Amino acid sequence: MRVLILGGTGEAAELAARVATIPGIEVINSLAGRTSTPSVPLGDLRIGGFGGAVGLASYLRQMRIDVLIDATHPFATQISSNAAVATIEVDIPRLMLVRPPWEKVSDDRWLEVDSVQAAAASLQNQSQRVFLTVGRQELAAFAHLKEIWFLMRMIEPPDADALVPLGIVLCDRGPFALNHEREILMRYKIDAIVSKNSGGDATYAKIMAARELGVKVVMVNRPAIPPGEMVTNAGSAVAWLLEKLSNCS
Repeated sequence: MRVLILGGTGEAAELAARVATIPGIEVINSLAGRTSTPSVPLGDLRIGGFGGAVGLASYLRQMRIDVLIDATHPFATQISSNAAVATIEVDIPRLMLVRPPWEKVSDDRWLEVDSVQAAAASLQNQSQRVFLTVGRQELAAFAHLKEIWFLMRMIEPPDADALVPLGIVLCDRGPFALNHEREILMRYKIDAIVSKNSGGDATYAKIMAARELGVKVVMVNRPAIPPGEMVTNAGSAVAWLLEKLSNCS
């Protein structure tokens, strides 16, 4: 059985590693190629876009893919939409591996918004020093806020011609420890964090540190995902695959 994993997340890498040991399954991992030094999962690797839903459907046919698992980032809405359309067109099973979102707990100071643009609007006249952790592709939405200083953390620096707000860029890759995040908030005198609700453990420490220090968090809610079968961890995805494999044999 040939499986295409749309990856780029820790869950996708874990799934690829576990599936690589199962006889009868061949895995192809697909990464978007947004970073030049991605964490490479086990199995065959493909990097780059497909050319929309039509291009993805063509690839599925060409490579004779039997099953697609969408384990992309919760905010990667376009590829998830394309996967839903393409798998229906070629009539193969699709599973979404989606990590649970973070939940607000006691002492959290969250302002929940539905877009990065709404997050930027909420900072106006409310914050002075902001820890911006929404990725390099979203920086332009904050560039007009000239009265705010930003600490912008991302895996790779923005393009040379990118519109970037006032502040400094910090290039780093998670997971991050609580003491590390606490020290950053204190050193840079951060009074607000802007974060997407990505879920998972790798970057949750900043939310814990904000809770400890009473720092406000502007949390961007997740967009809607396409309907379909869904699991929340790699183990459940493996079990789903094994069921499909037994049905094929």
